[in-house]
Amino acid sequence: MQAGLIMLCLAYVLSQFFRAFLGVLTLVLGQDIGATPGDLADASGMWFLSFAAMQLPVGWALDHIGPRRTAAWLLFLGGTGGAAVFALATSPFHVSLAMFFIGIGCSPVLMASYYIFARQYPVARFATLAALMLGMGSVGNLVASYPTAFAVEHLGWRATLWGLALTSWLVAAGIFLTVKDPAKPEGDQKGSVLDLLKMPVLWAIFPLMFVCYAPSGALRGLWIGPYLSDVYGLGTTEVGLAALVMGVAMVAGTFAYGPLDRILGSRKWVIFGGNALGVLAMLALIAVSGAPVWMPIAVLALVGFLGGSFPVIIAHGRAFVPPHLAGRGVTLLNFFGIGGVGIMQFASGRLHANMAGAAPDAPYLAIFGFFALALALGCVIYLFSRDRLD
Repeated sequence: MQAGLIMLCLAYVLSQFFRAFLGVLTLVLGQDIGATPGDLADASGMWFLSFAAMQLPVGWALDHIGPRRTAAWLLFLGGTGGAAVFALATSPFHVSLAMFFIGIGCSPVLMASYYIFARQYPVARFATLAALMLGMGSVGNLVASYPTAFAVEHLGWRATLWGLALTSWLVAAGIFLTVKDPAKPEGDQKGSVLDLLKMPVLWAIFPLMFVCYAPSGALRGLWIGPYLSDVYGLGTTEVGLAALVMGVAMVAGTFAYGPLDRILGSRKWVIFGGNALGVLAMLALIAVSGAPVWMPIAVLALVGFLGGSFPVIIAHGRAFVPPHLAGRGVTLLNFFGIGGVGIMQFASGRLHANMAGAAPDAPYLAIFGFFALALALGCVIYLFSRDRLD
């Protein structure tokens, strides 16, 4: 199983890469196929929405088929096929279609590992293991920054995508060969996602789950590129370096959140405090617009660091989920988290398009304010949640 978890971690590296690499392709895709930032926002949104839409069927598949076949086949079909479609793209529509397929391919890999953690490891270690997997997989976020910019400039973006198609195929094969499905829980207990939706305790957690990842995920996944290009005139390489800084901060934040619930004896207040500070960081990003470029890059890194509460919120919700619904429980929470990024990415694309012709930084200030407001509302609702450690 250790070899299997390593392969799932490599698959999650790919997942993190695919959700973040459009930010450094903004200029070349605009030049080669006429893709605007709004087009790429839609493409990014398609990745997140297809990923989110797959969470409920993935949850069913984890509980009934097991993580090995679920993760291997979807990554092979969606990841490899989607990367190939992207490599052949001649229009923004093709990019959106490719991202839709890639989102399907990436949809089971993190939840497959969380399913294994929930079934085979002590309950009290779930949050730490979940954060560790998320942090290790976030290497993909780093590769999607300067290394991708370097590859695109020296190999071309099409060759880079063909390489990613091959990599996806190899990792999918590795998952199929090494992952072992955990034994199913004893007893004949049955249930569905509807049973989870009937639990009032989860409904105070879902809204923050919906918005917590959107600021860091959407900014790192796309808007850091257009923002630094349009407002500060940075090129592909410089944007790649800035994205690398934010990516490193996101990895550090994920590892920092992991053990805090056990250290401080509270899961709720760790999550609330981190996201409340995230609201302030988004407002600071508005305040430093027009300042020397290192300042917004530093604040973007802070947004990334504070946005690492995702696995701890999943652990908070999972603590209320019965064992026989573990697969559907973690995927339902992930559905809200990833779906929120997709919907908010579409909304941010509309904001950007509607403010075309205004001052260069105006569309981005509106996007930053939108994310700050959404995160603040999520925090307010989350105050009504019940704290619980495993």
